[in-house]
Amino acid sequence: MDLSIVIPAFEESKKIGLDIEAAAEFLKGNHFVGEIIVVDDGSTDNTAEAARSAADVATLGVPVNVIRYDQHRGKGYAVRTGVKRTSGEYVMFADSGCCVSYQQALRGMELLKSGACDIAHGSRKMQGANIRKAQSWHRRICSALFRWFIIYSMKIPAEFTDTQCGFKIYRGEVARSLYSQCFTDGFMFDVEIIMRAQKEGYKIKEFPLDWTCDRDSRVSPMRNLGRVLVELISIKRAVG
Repeated sequence: MDLSIVIPAFEESKKIGLDIEAAAEFLKGNHFVGEIIVVDDGSTDNTAEAARSAADVATLGVPVNVIRYDQHRGKGYAVRTGVKRTSGEYVMFADSGCCVSYQQALRGMELLKSGACDIAHGSRKMQGANIRKAQSWHRRICSALFRWFIIYSMKIPAEFTDTQCGFKIYRGEVARSLYSQCFTDGFMFDVEIIMRAQKEGYKIKEFPLDWTCDRDSRVSPMRNLGRVLVELISIKRAVG
């Protein structure tokens, strides 16, 4: 199998069908043998049912596996759950909402196929990125403060411009190895994965994205600042 696409979802019943269709069209349009894995992170709005309704293999031409558990655990748990079920030579995860065209994954896959890196991160902030609809000003400020914090406190290299972007691609065996070690259930799983990757000598490169902000996003680390800080402390103790 060429590519496994993991889509973590929480309260996304209105979007998940479009996410699945977009992922399937990308796989078929590029002649990839692939799979789509949707992980419903304990939604209460019928996200899993909407995903299953959209997952008609006869129509899509791509197998879709919908995983659901009742308790809301966090984005890190959802991505980890999905990655563990993958079998592709390459593995990616993409946030729900189609903020990034799946076609842009080809940029990251080219980096992986050329041997330039083991992990390719989409970035909304590096040179060459195109922001069609920006985040609110307070989210941009919070993002800048967060980047400063992880550079100086977590020793994340300053060359990484957008650690939290929800559009990342891995060599399959690298993804499955790293996520099998990952313990962070919440938003800071990206930081843990980066630190583990560096510790094991994997190469990470970023590639620029054309990105449109989803103002209806469920991702809001600042609403869970206490949990974010606890997760970062735990990661630093375990991996740093």
